Amino acid sequence: MTSGGTTSSTTSNEVSGRVVGQVVQANSIGSVHLHEAPPPVVVPRQLPPAARGFAGRRFEVGHLGRWLSDGGPLCVVISGAGGVGKTSLALRWLHDVRDSFPDGQLYLDLDAFSSTGPVRSEEALERFLLALGVSADRVPPDLAGRTALFRSLTAGLSLVVLLDNASNAAQVRPLLPASATCAAVVTSRWRLAGLGMVGARFLELEPMETESSLELLGNAVGEHRLSDEHGAARELATLCGGVPLALSVVAARLSAHPRRTLSREAGDLRAERDRFPGLTLGADVSVEAVLDLSYRELTARQASVYRTCALHPGAEFGAEVVADALGEPVATALADLVEANLLVEVEEHRFRYHDLMRLHALRKAEQDIPAAERRALSSAMVRWYLDTLVAVEALLRPSRRRVGPRFTAPVDRSGLFGGERDALRWFDVERANLRQACLRSVDLGLDDLAWQFCEAMWSGFLHTRHYDDWFACHSVGVAASVRSANRAAEARLRLQLSYSLSELRRYDEALEQGEAALRIEEEGGDRGAVAAVLNQLAGIAQAGGDLTTALALLHRVREIRREVGTPRALAFCGRRIGQVLADQGHYPEAVRELVAAVDAMTRLGDQVQRAWSLVALGRTYLRSGRASLASAALQDALEAVRLVGTPFYEAEVLTALGEVAEALDDLPAARRHYSGALERYVQVEEPKAVDLRARLEALTDVPPQAARNSRT
Repeated sequence: MTSGGTTSSTTSNEVSGRVVGQVVQANSIGSVHLHEAPPPVVVPRQLPPAARGFAGRRFEVGHLGRWLSDGGPLCVVISGAGGVGKTSLALRWLHDVRDSFPDGQLYLDLDAFSSTGPVRSEEALERFLLALGVSADRVPPDLAGRTALFRSLTAGLSLVVLLDNASNAAQVRPLLPASATCAAVVTSRWRLAGLGMVGARFLELEPMETESSLELLGNAVGEHRLSDEHGAARELATLCGGVPLALSVVAARLSAHPRRTLSREAGDLRAERDRFPGLTLGADVSVEAVLDLSYRELTARQASVYRTCALHPGAEFGAEVVADALGEPVATALADLVEANLLVEVEEHRFRYHDLMRLHALRKAEQDIPAAERRALSSAMVRWYLDTLVAVEALLRPSRRRVGPRFTAPVDRSGLFGGERDALRWFDVERANLRQACLRSVDLGLDDLAWQFCEAMWSGFLHTRHYDDWFACHSVGVAASVRSANRAAEARLRLQLSYSLSELRRYDEALEQGEAALRIEEEGGDRGAVAAVLNQLAGIAQAGGDLTTALALLHRVREIRREVGTPRALAFCGRRIGQVLADQGHYPEAVRELVAAVDAMTRLGDQVQRAWSLVALGRTYLRSGRASLASAALQDALEAVRLVGTPFYEAEVLTALGEVAEALDDLPAARRHYSGALERYVQVEEPKAVDLRARLEALTDVPPQAARNSRT
């Protein structure tokens, strides 16, 4: 650079790669290496196992292999009639070529023929984003946002997506990955020609030829039985029309009866086919005939379980809910149904139907169970889920004030859970069933159950943050509370909605719901409930930066809590006041409030709230320049969250401890804490893992003084 005839040299600094946080030039510090953040550390492996008895389809497998070798993005639509083996073909091929997709496999049954309707694209995207490491609270609320994030995450990856049972092209388009090294396989009973616009290849699956049908039967029952009755075997292949579903059911029946001749099986099926033409797969093929023949061979108990399971509100189910509805053990009957190929065991002790079998079982339920009894069985399953959810809620948050009557005399579910960890795992595994049970309760006219589902989901929601389920249930729950004329329930649900909306930064909607709840509670005169709503409104004000209003509302809450509240509620209010004071920079006052909150939660034995009070205290110490005290508080918090057993909580505390260690220039300790946090983020598929890994690598290369400068 030249100025007034004098030439001076300047230093050119270049920064490339991904930078987390601010970069500040601190005089001359030599070389700084900033590393590009690595690809997402979560590698989903969601493909179900391939069918053991897979046979034939060599022509189709060859086509799929050639299309893959052509390079570029691959989208394949495998279409055909129900039961013709679309999913079996897709799974067999994808397992064979899984090494071509090192970044993983995503799978979702889109439930085109579910009694509850097909999966919406935005629901499917939520599941994929969670599987790719996005935390529930960071999943965009709308379809466009989720689609954009999914495409961003999959750009540059090599993964495959299997979309099973798609209903139409519009459902599928947002679920297609963006990368040229990705592949998508779609199965559907329709050709989905609209996907030709995105370059899809189409494979229409026909029933198997006789030789392939005989191969499938031989794999199941043994070649010797086929050779002994070769003519009967060929007739069975013809009667089943080359449909793998029908062939598999027949094969399972023959395997279960090793002395049964193929001739007898063919004769029985021939007669049965003429009587039951319902579920047809062609001019003269009836799957219903095959299934009816199997159904007629079931014992009374097996048949009862088979048709009762079809009344379950969700696609997958465990033995406990069916046993509770029938009032008798069902484990043996379920195992027998799996052996007969009438149910699929998707994992240990969890089951589902093929969609045609579910339709068949529903028909049998309608034919063989009186309407009043069907309603009673459906209601019993809904109540089982609600009562178990109530037990989970009471275990996770025993001191919470509740308005639902099922909390008054809860059903004992202690045998299902060994502690909080088991309860949280159950909540996550059953989340789809909980949602469907809530919706089914409305269909059954059980409004008082519908809104109680919403109330009982609170603690589980706080741990998992599945917003789609939360909003779907509350959309029917609020309406159910209004129909029930239960104003306290309506206020509770609106308060919960306000909280979740504010967590998504939808503050206007959150304020609307909060103010509606406040009006109801003030009309009812419940001072404790008024305080709960004011506390939420204070949170909205704090998030919006109106700290003065937030503090004023919290002082009103404290006054009410001193009159009518519990010690826990009063301590919780103190923590909130301390956090607002810290945001205002009033650190001594904030510390006093937070220390009192920690002491109170310690006396009450509330480990979760004690931990969060300690985290708030540690952060306040760090902001006020007292890193040593911050470290002590956060170490205490870490011990508390480990008692709870939620990896995300542990990761949050470890990250804060890493920041404290950096402030103290103890880089080995910072690396140790960050590494521990990274391990737990990966465990729960949290996207913060990507940034934290980059932070760890940068910390490895940057000297202590440079690290301190980069934080200033």
